[in-house]
Amino acid sequence: MSPFNMKGAVISCSIALFSVCSIQSAFAKVEPSEAAELGASLTCLGAQKAASKDGKIPAFGGQWKGVPPGVTYNGPGSPLPNPYANEKPTIVITAANMDQYADHLSDGLKDLLKKYPDTMKVPVYATHRDFAYPSWFCENAKQNALNSELANDGEGIVATTGTVPFPIPKSGLELYWNMNNPWGPWTRSDTIDQAVVYSNGNIVWGRAQEKCLVPRTDPKQRVSTVGGVNAYCYGETDKPERDQGTAIVSTDYFNYVTQPRDAYQYSPGTRRVRQLPSFGFDMPQGPGGFRTVDDDQLFNGSPERYNWKIVGKKALYIPYNNYLISDPKMKYDDLLKTRGVPNPDYMRYELHRVWVLEATLKQGYRHQYAKRVLYIDEDNWTAVMSDEYDNRGSLWRVAMVNWVNAFINNKNLASAQIYMDLQAGSYLVDGLFAQQRKAPIIDQGGMTADMFTPDALRRMGQ
Repeated sequence: MSPFNMKGAVISCSIALFSVCSIQSAFAKVEPSEAAELGASLTCLGAQKAASKDGKIPAFGGQWKGVPPGVTYNGPGSPLPNPYANEKPTIVITAANMDQYADHLSDGLKDLLKKYPDTMKVPVYATHRDFAYPSWFCENAKQNALNSELANDGEGIVATTGTVPFPIPKSGLELYWNMNNPWGPWTRSDTIDQAVVYSNGNIVWGRAQEKCLVPRTDPKQRVSTVGGVNAYCYGETDKPERDQGTAIVSTDYFNYVTQPRDAYQYSPGTRRVRQLPSFGFDMPQGPGGFRTVDDDQLFNGSPERYNWKIVGKKALYIPYNNYLISDPKMKYDDLLKTRGVPNPDYMRYELHRVWVLEATLKQGYRHQYAKRVLYIDEDNWTAVMSDEYDNRGSLWRVAMVNWVNAFINNKNLASAQIYMDLQAGSYLVDGLFAQQRKAPIIDQGGMTADMFTPDALRRMGQ
């Protein structure tokens, strides 16, 4: 879950779903016959079960529940073992051979390969679809397929928590809500490192402590979203030193019209707490203000400033199962030594089917990004890559999240997030924890709503 984190279309596609799908207007709910395909031709979350015709994408396995066989995991806070540690890349895409693989490359990856032919490459590994979901999670998904609805022009939802709201999405806004409600940690506590690498090689460091309580992914709680809290989060800056001690708490709900995001900031300079009524959107965040608040996990917060459209579904090389970038043996100096992009030797890409979701800025609204193209994995609804365009229509930033399975309740965990500025030649790696004393501690409980209030911030500053 990001710390700061509609019906209307029928999708017509070939069975292989390798080409972009066409969109036709309609306003019907998901029919029972469609919902019946969940767990049949579709996974319980709506992904295509079958392998691709060429066999490059395997059929959904879902054979692993919890810690995979053959690996040792010592529990929350310990390093995440890599179940694919013995694998090697099957191909390595470079600027020299990218034309052979162009059909499976996003525009952002193509531009990175062209701009940085000496440092950028895409190491492709075997595709895996190994992790399953709890049975109750799947049952909830089928009920949501039949009953979930958009509210307030898509700025809210009426659904049941504990799973994605729209496993068979019919519009861009439904897909947006899936992207913002993946199966992630119920509680998460960590300290993460951040580094901006400028084109001249200079590095600006950041560090933050984070805590999040996400009621919607509590494995013991399945309730209506109406009037409910989606997530509580707390973030405190350790680095840079000039911002040390600055802290923010935020609460996100399931309807941004009736209950907008509620956020407060504590400033150690004034020792005061103030409300942040517009915390989100394109407010700068991170070291040097490199990314926007709503860039976290590629998009979070209210959808109100954009028009959302499902472009279709494609098979693309995406960051996937990359445990290497959070391995304690990985040294930051080695990761950050390359020009324009992090060291690609620490990346892992696989070929997966993804939803392509386009967000275009509404007339009369402002944002740094006039258009965003988000790529959302069909198996778990996480946003894995994003191409972000400026107001001149030029591709500005390419962003990606290295999601992994955290084994506990088979939750998806966001590891290193990467934001590459094509125009400035600089990049940010956020959410690093490889050299921290502990990896993120997830799903251990011990958090309550009163830990995420303005009063809690005041007590912290006393």
